[in-house]
Amino acid sequence: MNTPFDWNLVRSFLAVLEHGSLLGAARALQSSQPTMGRHIAELEAQLGTVLFERTGRGLQPTATALRLAEAARAMEAGAHALARGVSGAQAGASGTVRISASQPVACLLLPPLLARMRQQLPEVQVELVASNEVSNLLRREADIALRMVRPNQSSLVARRIGTVALGAYAHRDYLRRRGTPRQPTDLLAHELVGNDRNEDILRGFAALGHPVGREQFAFRSDDLIAYWQAVRAGLGIGFVAHYMARTDPEVQPVLPQLALPSLPIWLTVHREIRTSARIRAVYDFLAEAVPQGL
Repeated sequence: MNTPFDWNLVRSFLAVLEHGSLLGAARALQSSQPTMGRHIAELEAQLGTVLFERTGRGLQPTATALRLAEAARAMEAGAHALARGVSGAQAGASGTVRISASQPVACLLLPPLLARMRQQLPEVQVELVASNEVSNLLRREADIALRMVRPNQSSLVARRIGTVALGAYAHRDYLRRRGTPRQPTDLLAHELVGNDRNEDILRGFAALGHPVGREQFAFRSDDLIAYWQAVRAGLGIGFVAHYMARTDPEVQPVLPQLALPSLPIWLTVHREIRTSARIRAVYDFLAEAVPQGL
């Protein structure tokens, strides 16, 4: 390697390795497909070896690429540790804080809470990532995350701040048209809103002793916002969080005696970055406000 090493090439290499294609890597890094291709070609030229084989299914890492991956991730971790140290050294509750949360939490629960936070922390700007995927705090995809599962990385601090209670709900128009179920078995005679590939609802019916198939559900979607809008539109009875249902008075609870498992909600932050005044301020606000919102 006689030319200066460009560390950005390592970032592109890891993105291609993770996503399996130039296009997927470009989307993850908010770059372009040609740029990703150029970065990989430059890195291969600098290292004097082929890192990816082009196949019909995308890019397959070579044995050399897999061997280099561990060292590349160590470089990435070091770069992010440096960035966290700089972020933590910044004084004052001002600047940008990036929050990651699921679609329903980001779209329905957080906006009114963030409006309140704006009054308390006017110097803080918020970047909100609405995604159902578990955001990787180690890679600085977010400063703070609200998750339904507890992270297992030792460098992350997770605090359980509440539970998300679920219930069965339907729009008034649907209930006028089809009637109100009085007992859980009545659901089998109703139009239901279910999931597409996610089988949580199917398992829930099975646990109640009433196994059903996908065909039982008149509408199916794994997109949680589309699911909620289907319930609001009167497509059938659906199973949603109480905080979601409270946003529309036309959506009514049914079968309040139906015991649905609640979901924990974890407030997660990187251990090192808690020394940042602005992130600490947002973290403390969410720790108090989210349970109230739930």
